[in-house]
Amino acid sequence: MLENSFQHIPGIGAKTESKLWNLGFYEWDNLEKPINGKPPLRKLETVRSLLHESKRQLQQGNIKYFEDCLPAALHWRFFPEFRHRAVYLDIETDGLESDYGCITAITLYDGSTISCYVNGQNLHRFTQDIQNYDMIISYNGKCFDIPYIENYFNIKLHQAHIDLRFVLAGLGFKGGLKTCETSLGINRGSLADIDGFFAVLLWKDYKQNGNRKALETLLAYNIEDTVNLETLMITAYNLKLKETRFYHEKKIPLPEFPSMPFSADLETIKKIRRNDYGVWLSRNI
Repeated sequence: MLENSFQHIPGIGAKTESKLWNLGFYEWDNLEKPINGKPPLRKLETVRSLLHESKRQLQQGNIKYFEDCLPAALHWRFFPEFRHRAVYLDIETDGLESDYGCITAITLYDGSTISCYVNGQNLHRFTQDIQNYDMIISYNGKCFDIPYIENYFNIKLHQAHIDLRFVLAGLGFKGGLKTCETSLGINRGSLADIDGFFAVLLWKDYKQNGNRKALETLLAYNIEDTVNLETLMITAYNLKLKETRFYHEKKIPLPEFPSMPFSADLETIKKIRRNDYGVWLSRNI
């Protein structure tokens, strides 16, 4: 879809791009020779020069060029071209404010490999491993996960970033991650009733009582959050494609769900709900 896009060129908006498509100028290369007449563009040679630069930047794999040039609402368009360099990310915290709290777990998923980072074990490795990727895909990461990570580790993440919260909101799907999943038919099974606050209670049980099952349940929840981002990204991409003329040729098949290294422990979930029932209930009514 990126090479069908013209809105990264200064002066070309949605209306002009639509006119180009209607005249048969579907791709960057089409502007090299008129198809059904002259394209409705001022300074055509300047536009052609900028498209040559776009092709050069794409060949060099410069994601940031297109992130900077495309309107934020259209960042979904460069997903397929750079999918192989992307990672899905989600964090869990101890529930305190970022200036005082800590990250308890982070999961990275690149479409094939699941990598978990746990506070007190291997969390320090995250800052090195995240450098293996050039694009981050998250849900609400621009407002929460990335600022929290940057503050906690005192680092700056320079990767391109697609935040699905805003992509899905543009499609009419609003609310939290699980609300969007439910609306789009994603079923979490035994993890359906676990949320971010319950993840805090799981960490508390693990740290205070040494309950390894609580940690495994927390990681299962964190991994589910992260892995589901791939399905949401592709679903959102395909739905956005329906707003264009390129749906049938550019549609991406949904991914297979990977094997999960951890599973939720139902007894631990029941115990925490029983022991912290009042607190948990007050957050869920």
